[in-house]
Amino acid sequence: MAEKARVLLVGSGGIGTMTAVNLEKGGLATVAAVLRSNYKVVTEKGFTIDSCDHGKFDGWRPSEVLSKVPDVTAPEGSTKPFDYVIVTTKNIPDVPPTVADLIRPAVTPGRSVIVLIQNGLNIEKPLMQAFPDNICLSGVSLMGADELSPGHILQNDVDRLFIGPFLSAKIDQQKQIAAAEEFVRIYSASGKVECSYQSDVLFVRWRKLMYNAVWNPICALTDLDTTRFRLASDAQDPASPLDLLVRPAMNEIRAAARGAANVELPESLVESMVECDPMEIFCAPSMLQDRRKGRFIEYENILGEALREGERAGIPMPTVKCLYGLCRAVQWRTMELNGLVDAQKLLEARMANPRPSGP
Repeated sequence: MAEKARVLLVGSGGIGTMTAVNLEKGGLATVAAVLRSNYKVVTEKGFTIDSCDHGKFDGWRPSEVLSKVPDVTAPEGSTKPFDYVIVTTKNIPDVPPTVADLIRPAVTPGRSVIVLIQNGLNIEKPLMQAFPDNICLSGVSLMGADELSPGHILQNDVDRLFIGPFLSAKIDQQKQIAAAEEFVRIYSASGKVECSYQSDVLFVRWRKLMYNAVWNPICALTDLDTTRFRLASDAQDPASPLDLLVRPAMNEIRAAARGAANVELPESLVESMVECDPMEIFCAPSMLQDRRKGRFIEYENILGEALREGERAGIPMPTVKCLYGLCRAVQWRTMELNGLVDAQKLLEARMANPRPSGP
């Protein structure tokens, strides 16, 4: 029997935990999962899982439960190299540590395949720079899964995962494609999920961005779920919030995709994304959930990068730009509350070195 792939999973919330469950149940991989806030609960009691794909079970644990990213270069050699390092954490590059710094101890040059099951654009660039000899794969997940409380996972929408290579000129292209196809094979082995190879990584990422770069910040900034936001928008009202914010922002993302990446997103996709969440579920996108919990928001890669890519291509993006500015202000406030910035010290420094007035 072939040896199972050795997987390190960083970020064991809803999506990450169900990723680990599926890999373990497929029988072709063993998973070492890095846990943070739920580490104590899971080590004592395991996970409580309610999954539309895999059923209900209590006391589940992956092959290894870790409290930090292991160092495979440690002299004692107690940690074997990982074939895959999967990252399912939120991507918040403006708050340390970066993804590259976080996973660096676990990456074996030339061996470990890095799989980024994360949202947004250009997330691969820092990883390719930090690990030029390692293949980096794009994972776009459409699964619905949340951690309701530490160690309690609810998966209420099927696991659909698109995998493709972030192609690097420094590594043989066929080798990168083969690595993506092999991961699809391993992930599909459970027979419970929809996992497919996707060669057009940019199309999949821009398509998902139509939702994430619009609904996520708008809901986080207004403290409204997608149902309430739509209920607040009367189709007969010329000042409907959907018409003032959601539809214009989505069309700006469409234009940026076309201008910056030659990605054609059909106009019909706008209404599909406006209506995609069933009204009865009162969907709170992840950025709104994070805002309500006082956490940092994941806005740079899903909103900032879309804006920067679009503006480089000469695309006007006034709605997206406004959302981005508001998100930056919210993030600064969360940084202050977490002690990462000191308003009084910044004020004193500003007063000591006043900026010139005028335009």
